[in-house]
Amino acid sequence: MQPSKITYANSQYPDALREIAAAPKQLYVLGDLKAGPLVAVVGSRRPTDYGKQVTHQLATDLARAGVGIVSGLALGIDTIAHQAAVEAGGYTIAVQGNGLDKVYPHSNRGLGIKILESGGAIISEYDPGMPALKQNFPARNRIISGLSLAVIVTEADASSGSLITANFAVQQNRQVLAVPGNITSQRSAGPNNLLKLGAIPVTSASDVLAALDLESRALKARPAIAQSAEEAKLLELMDTGTTQSQQLIEGADMTASQFAYVISLMEITGKVRNLGAGIWVRR
Repeated sequence: MQPSKITYANSQYPDALREIAAAPKQLYVLGDLKAGPLVAVVGSRRPTDYGKQVTHQLATDLARAGVGIVSGLALGIDTIAHQAAVEAGGYTIAVQGNGLDKVYPHSNRGLGIKILESGGAIISEYDPGMPALKQNFPARNRIISGLSLAVIVTEADASSGSLITANFAVQQNRQVLAVPGNITSQRSAGPNNLLKLGAIPVTSASDVLAALDLESRALKARPAIAQSAEEAKLLELMDTGTTQSQQLIEGADMTASQFAYVISLMEITGKVRNLGAGIWVRR
């Protein structure tokens, strides 16, 4: 698929980007740029289990509420945010720091295809053939924030590139929101510092909608309905924040083999999602 080129003078150029300083002169676009509210979800490339869980939940609920998710297709938080939006049937835009002849990182090529198949978009200001140079990514971050009504930092260390995106958001008169984290965790230093500086605290998608004065439409997905007492117990544990396999096994008083059987059925029937490393969350 060949990207389309949209110049600043083109009527399809996003209005939100016209407002920012150093707006890109052109955008290369794969997929569809759609109208509607957008928020950026960014953070660490090496999130903790907590970061994975809260990012997935926020992106899922925002997507179901009709809010598009913007991120950078990087490993970690970006990947989780895009995946959650796609799985929720929502809209997502991935902003790349390289030419669109390749997806970067290459390991996210499959995710890039899913984004396009779901009606989302992958965009870049760089000509095809431009490699993913280190200096491209800070510049890329101004587009992530510029497209969005707000930037949400879910988990990041004190020197994370995600904070560059938050700084651009301030300069562009966008809202900055942050998820509070464990004060002893290096990965929570970034959002916790942002909160000290006046960022809006976020503990749910409702906080985001309220901060942006957006009215949520009815969520597309109905709550998962347990088909057995074992499934009901596991869903109950997940709702209270228990997500590790061993904790779920102990909390539900199951054997490892019983748990493996039940959780596999729940994953197949779309009730839960495996975030990797033995972490399970309700869809």
